[in-house]
Amino acid sequence: MRAKRVSLLDIGLDASFDAAMTFVQSTLQNINAGFEAPIVDIDFVRSRDPSTVLSAFTAPCDVLHVMAHGDHSVTPTFSSSDGRTSVSLEQLGEAAAQQGKGISTGAILADGCRTGTGAWQKAVRDCLHGEVTYIGTSGQIGWHESGVFCSAFYGALFRNRGRGMTAAEQAQDAAERAIHAYTMLTDRNCPFRVMTLTPSRWARMALA
Repeated sequence: MRAKRVSLLDIGLDASFDAAMTFVQSTLQNINAGFEAPIVDIDFVRSRDPSTVLSAFTAPCDVLHVMAHGDHSVTPTFSSSDGRTSVSLEQLGEAAAQQGKGISTGAILADGCRTGTGAWQKAVRDCLHGEVTYIGTSGQIGWHESGVFCSAFYGALFRNRGRGMTAAEQAQDAAERAIHAYTMLTDRNCPFRVMTLTPSRWARMALA
């Protein structure tokens, strides 16, 4: 069975985001331990170069995990801590349309604040190549919330090999398990939300 590909994209670009991404990479590397061949391939991108970031967003994978500050004061945007790097989903959709390829993945984990709102969902749909499981947040999150959820999510995703399930269905199941685990572990409501998103009419036309 082929290894799943997880694309880790750090747009936060500070020491705290570096520590959080190191934790996620260690979690995935530990999942591979004991197997003769890796069951998860990891692509890790940390860059300020717009073309590199766009390529990371549109590279085919099973899970696209984006770690950044989430902002939607003007339009849904991933941004770095120092404000020097930002990627709005509006810009991403337009650039993807110019190249004829959008986000092509089974699941998107938008690991930032308030990325599960209606405005974010609408903007993400304009960037999609196909149906995805989308995981966003309902409010402000920090490193503790992210770490607890991500460890449970990836643990569940690779515990169940998902035979007979699509990548999106496997991610949906893993996210639901992780949300339940988060609540049990912290005795608090999980800030992460999971939903199915399909390409918008604009995306279906622009990315056909």
